[in-house]
Amino acid sequence: MPHRDYSVLIVGSGGREHALAWSLARSSRVRSCLVAPGNGGTATEAKVANVEVPASDHQALEALARERQVDLVVIGPENPLADGLADRLRAAGLRVF
Repeated sequence: MPHRDYSVLIVGSGGREHALAWSLARSSRVRSCLVAPGNGGTATEAKVANVEVPASDHQALEALARERQVDLVVIGPENPLADGLADRLRAAGLRVF
């Protein structure tokens, strides 16, 4: 089976999201990590880029995930989860953790 590189979108701006981005970016199977909106620390990690999209803007996050053809969306904060972001992204055919 051929090796596939994945693109990941991490939603959030805290230390939890920084740790997720750092860990995922270390994988040889991850091509890139986008963090929306990210923070100063996530901006310094290799293979990681911040994107100026608030975690509360579900429509923009869905559009970003589609535009950048991300393979997985990882939602860090509880508020976007409670507000239905995971459900919206899954309904749009995206993989969500």
